[in-house]
Amino acid sequence: MARPKNQAGRRAQLVQAAKQAIAQRGLNGLRTIDVAAHSELGAGSVAYYYPDLGNLVREVHEDAVSRFYWNRREQGIAGETPEAKLARIIRSGIPRSRDDVDFQVLNELHTHAYRDSFHAGLMAELYRLEVSLYAAVLNEGVDSGAFTMTLPVGTVASNLVALEDAYGLHFMGGTPLDAEDIFRLIAANAEVLTGCRLVETTMTR
Repeated sequence: MARPKNQAGRRAQLVQAAKQAIAQRGLNGLRTIDVAAHSELGAGSVAYYYPDLGNLVREVHEDAVSRFYWNRREQGIAGETPEAKLARIIRSGIPRSRDDVDFQVLNELHTHAYRDSFHAGLMAELYRLEVSLYAAVLNEGVDSGAFTMTLPVGTVASNLVALEDAYGLHFMGGTPLDAEDIFRLIAANAEVLTGCRLVETTMTR
């Protein structure tokens, strides 16, 4: 029997379909038919490409973690100041709506991490990458004289990651705070820690 063409493309499609399914119904009890409902491919095709649905979930996790970090890292603007860069990074870590699938999936997978060492490893790596993202711009601000740190860079970077994670979780859970409220709260904390007023530039995420 001939093998289906464009297997990489179909696997990528199924990863996106699985994200939608996880966001809609959660991870526990996820079925092949749930993934197929969000794809042009049938349940048989899902089973063909992923006989073990756990492997598909792992690819979903890897995809969400990779996109969330690399998209933020690659949004730099030529000539951007450390103040503007820090503001941009903070904003890009906040979900714009409660329909943000990548944030929904990451929150769902985060709760699953304590049951699965593979997912736990990916979440630990995402945390390390996010801290490094903040640390890089904080060090740049220190080197340029824009920032006067009240705490060590590593401590500030870790705290900013914790704030965005916590506020993002509460936002997705229905808190009355909106994305702008969350940005202002995190930015206010960053301004105290860096001794610098943050400046925003136009950006997309």
